[in-house]
Amino acid sequence: MRILHTADWHLGDRLGRIDRTDDLRRAVERIAVHCREAKADVLLVAGDLFSELSRPDALRETIRHWQDVFADFLGNGGTILTLTGNHDNENFCQTLRHAMSLAAPSVGKPGDHVPPGRLYLAAEPTFLNLRDRTNTFDVQFVLMPYPTPTRYLKGESNQKYTSHDEKNKLLIAAFERTLADFRHHERYRTTPTVLSAHATVRGANIGSTLFRLQLDDDVQVNDAQMAEQYEYVALGHIHKPQFLGGHEHVRYSGSIEKMDLGEQHDTKGVVLFELAATGRVGEIVTLPLPSTPVYEVAITNPDEDIPRLRAEGSDTANDLVNLHITYTAGQHNLEEVLRELEQIFPRWYARDWTETTQLGPSLSVGETDRGLSFSDTVRGYVEHELMNHDDADRLELVSRLDELLKEME
Repeated sequence: MRILHTADWHLGDRLGRIDRTDDLRRAVERIAVHCREAKADVLLVAGDLFSELSRPDALRETIRHWQDVFADFLGNGGTILTLTGNHDNENFCQTLRHAMSLAAPSVGKPGDHVPPGRLYLAAEPTFLNLRDRTNTFDVQFVLMPYPTPTRYLKGESNQKYTSHDEKNKLLIAAFERTLADFRHHERYRTTPTVLSAHATVRGANIGSTLFRLQLDDDVQVNDAQMAEQYEYVALGHIHKPQFLGGHEHVRYSGSIEKMDLGEQHDTKGVVLFELAATGRVGEIVTLPLPSTPVYEVAITNPDEDIPRLRAEGSDTANDLVNLHITYTAGQHNLEEVLRELEQIFPRWYARDWTETTQLGPSLSVGETDRGLSFSDTVRGYVEHELMNHDDADRLELVSRLDELLKEME
């Protein structure tokens, strides 16, 4: 059985003002190509299928895209296994299960055999069995969603905690207890077993930060002899691809795209491995995924930096850029500087600027002259905020503002 491990798709996500839908769809399409070319039997997505920023209408379009991209894979007997992560909206996941004609209504009871050619979404901890294409052996999959009280702390007594730390300790214990209970379950088998979990495992290299989650809010589980107990451990949640403790079969596949500046140096990909009746066979291989460049640009002298960036930036139209601009009042026109930079970096996702004068130190962005009248202050602020809008719209809005200010005088 050939299994493709991936995670952290965050479909429908945004970075600043930029909608990442097209970037992420290209990555999903590339994963479908990998499934076909590698003759994968199972696509295993270890959580965070969707972004919490995704709107309902965008979700519907995402589901349609899924159906189009993976129809052949599922139609030819491929199986998609996925589980919920910390960014997955439960309502969105229910919508997915009901909207996709090829999706199964549930993963069934723990230990069930599931038929191929379907999508299975685990919103609760469970394990299931899938037969290989030659109908000669089973592979057991243990699916562990991100640890939350509703998923892991069952019963009134377990829902009582007085602090964040106490809640996390209860969740860690419940996660490990669930794994132990599965191993002692009457339907748990000794066939090759894959564990898939959306969680931070102690010892993992988190990188500069977790994706939209404070470290203190995260739940870090122990490895609990994962390397010895499973043929492969498919992890999601940490976006930096890596394997743990020197064990190549215990790994995070990483996200399918560079989701923010903290991932600018990551190399993205998916992981392919193969299981036989006797266990894992062959090498574990990472298949590459092209990703969008994400970086920062500092402009300290617009007269020199903008011509240089224009000459260097022949291939920057798709780059995601955070701009830091310093300009000199009386020498540079900020609106023109911003317009020229947008021509070079049309997909800037964030920007800030600092004004300096030829006579004094830097002024803070948004600092106003205390001698200005209320009307002048409001007008100046609005003009500043509308600087990147269409000229006709900006003039119309400022004209309406002037009318309102006159009524107040």
